[in-house]
Amino acid sequence: MSEGEFAGELTGTELLVEQDTYLACGVHIGTRQKTGSMGSYIYRVRPDRIYILDVRKTDAKIRVAARMIAREKPERILVVSARQYGQQPVLKFCEVVGSKPMVGRFIPGTLTNPSYPGYSEFSLLLLTDPMADSQPLAEASKMGIPVIGLCDTDNETADVDLVIPTNNKGKKALALVYWLLARQVLRERGELAADAPFPVPLEDFESKPREVPQ
Repeated sequence: MSEGEFAGELTGTELLVEQDTYLACGVHIGTRQKTGSMGSYIYRVRPDRIYILDVRKTDAKIRVAARMIAREKPERILVVSARQYGQQPVLKFCEVVGSKPMVGRFIPGTLTNPSYPGYSEFSLLLLTDPMADSQPLAEASKMGIPVIGLCDTDNETADVDLVIPTNNKGKKALALVYWLLARQVLRERGELAADAPFPVPLEDFESKPREVPQ
């Protein structure tokens, strides 16, 4: 992986993790499609037409998102992922910060129908992919719930209040972004010193291969 795929040279102290970690996890790798709303987060396009995200902006938005999350009561934050590779990162993130996870199928009416037994009121929604998580996104928009979204180059962001530009399809990229976000939330809450090691390993956030029945 060449350094030219990254938008500029930065030292590790300027980022939440070393530049090489972002690159190794593929956070910067987008898709062959881009939307107008994601154009400002794209650094360049490779010869194979893959759009490359600027991870400096990813890093900056993780910091902003962490501040937003830290201001809310943990139990009032809903974190969702229909994508398989996002489910373990979401579950671990919520375990660490105390938020409510909802992975797999999202039941319509969860945010909008008070007569549904699973209905809950939330003050913030964090979603893994605006496309795959379109139902909770639509419901949050209807109810006026602020939305933080992990957005790839092919995502529309009209109803997303804060975009975290990232590869939202790769398991290593999703693990790293949720790991960083969890660590930063704890720092913003004052529960983890800025120079203290995060006791939860990155591997705990990564989706594991499903066992194949014998």
